[in-house]
Amino acid sequence: MFRFRKQLPAVSRALASRQARAQGTKSGTWVEGGSKLDTSLVHSAVSPEPKTGAILTPLFLSTTFVQDSVEEYLAKGFSYSRTNNPTTSALEAKLADLENGYGACAFGTGMAATTSAISATMKTGDHCVISDCSYGGTNRSCREFFTPLGMEFDFVDFRDPENVKKAMRPNTKLIFSETPANPVLSLTDIEAISKIAKDAGAKHVVDATFATPVICRPLDHGADMVIQSLTKYYEGHNIMTGGAVISKDKEMAEKVKWVQNVHGNIINPFAAYIILQTSKTMGIRVRQQSKNAQAIADFLESHPKVTKVVYPGLASHPQKALADKYHRDGLHGGMLWFDIVGGADAGKKLMNVCQRPWSLCENLGATESIITACAVMTHANMLKEDRLKVGITDGFIRVSCGIEDSEDLIRALKVALDQI
Repeated sequence: MFRFRKQLPAVSRALASRQARAQGTKSGTWVEGGSKLDTSLVHSAVSPEPKTGAILTPLFLSTTFVQDSVEEYLAKGFSYSRTNNPTTSALEAKLADLENGYGACAFGTGMAATTSAISATMKTGDHCVISDCSYGGTNRSCREFFTPLGMEFDFVDFRDPENVKKAMRPNTKLIFSETPANPVLSLTDIEAISKIAKDAGAKHVVDATFATPVICRPLDHGADMVIQSLTKYYEGHNIMTGGAVISKDKEMAEKVKWVQNVHGNIINPFAAYIILQTSKTMGIRVRQQSKNAQAIADFLESHPKVTKVVYPGLASHPQKALADKYHRDGLHGGMLWFDIVGGADAGKKLMNVCQRPWSLCENLGATESIITACAVMTHANMLKEDRLKVGITDGFIRVSCGIEDSEDLIRALKVALDQI
């Protein structure tokens, strides 16, 4: 069951506003005129608890919910937490609002969201055109889980929409893009790919984890679904895992919800509660992370031991015009990657000697700055030839910028580069 805040017709809202002004304003009511994104990040789908006035959404740690009678089953909206839970539903309503969708489903991990989006749109005999560079788990699930079930996948370079168009078949049901792509930061023209999908009667799902709604909302550009690994920027503190599929229309939202209920992979209420809190600061964090990433990219691009730096905010990014088209407010995210002289061995050495505040580990989008050996960690489950084809070498250095002072981060990188 989905819950959405009912909106009064515009004429009724205007009349209500005039009546409110005539009677004077009241504490607890919302100021007229709507809300900007940073305000929505804090307050969307969150209201003071009616009985106590608690400012935070309560954490409902309950497996089941007592019914008043057989005849009134589900009258209060909840029966069993595998299907719906009040805390989880609040997070899902918030996600739908922030991503400008009809409905959202929150899952235990980002991969649960990804596999659910595919399960909701494909069956045996169906075909999907998917980016040749995506999160390693996405690639593996298509090759090793869905393909044996009789589904077909073509892994295509999405930088040119014509490649996607040429890969379409009569049985294509899904186009799966990722922008910016993990980890090479190639970009997708969302509107062009969405048109290809629509013309073919297929669905377009976009994994926009690297962008977040602070930078880009794919549903505003024609996509049917957006995937977010909530573990990353939404949660942003290395505490919880989570994922979400946000759908543009009711039909798609209900299909994903059905899959969530059948698979039983809904996010747990405690994780939902934590992400309801941490997501409030996502706008502040993403702006600082983007600022740090830009400063670090500029430093690396000028360093004599760095042979290549890729960041959408750099003029040297091959798709800079596309970045400027889709990324709002000049923000390009906290992710970048680079290569250094000496190749793979030098890259691995740099990651082994780089000191704090950098942390050598998986994950991204958190307050802590992270350096990752993708070939060994996040993308080890890709076929080696596929990994090398898209440029993920054994010494590929992926950087997730946190919210620390950029001067400290740059100093640590300089010390590490001096040892190469």
